[in-house]
Amino acid sequence: MRSANLLNDFAFKYVFGEDCKEANDALKSLLMVFLERKVNKVVVKNSEIVKDYSKMKSPRLDLLVEFDDRTTVDLEMQLRQTKDNLPIRFSYYLARLHGSQELEGKYYGELKETIVLVFFNVNLIDNHRMCNTFTLKNEDGLSFVEES
Repeated sequence: MRSANLLNDFAFKYVFGEDCKEANDALKSLLMVFLERKVNKVVVKNSEIVKDYSKMKSPRLDLLVEFDDRTTVDLEMQLRQTKDNLPIRFSYYLARLHGSQELEGKYYGELKETIVLVFFNVNLIDNHRMCNTFTLKNEDGLSFVEES
């Protein structure tokens, strides 16, 4: 019997996105390793980002999960480079997820954390690190937002 290749986004969604204890435990373990934080509970959400306008792009996320503290994490599996600019695409996903939070009548300080975690099988960054973290910083490395 051949094993599933988790670099395939269908296999990735099947293994980590199923509604069962084993898949949920595997998903929590994966998130704990890569985000380096304790994960008590995650819920797989609908992976379709709802369009607000008729002419707007309608991204479909590989796997959207929410932590018990309402942190939203988009997990993306990307096997190959496409004609679309991947860093800009994932920044767009992050902005859309962050902006989808209901804030009417609330303060911006009440926004919940939003993370896009991308697994690549392509070389987009000229370094040899296994993991890279990107945040909003100025040219001197000063963080624009407080990092958690």
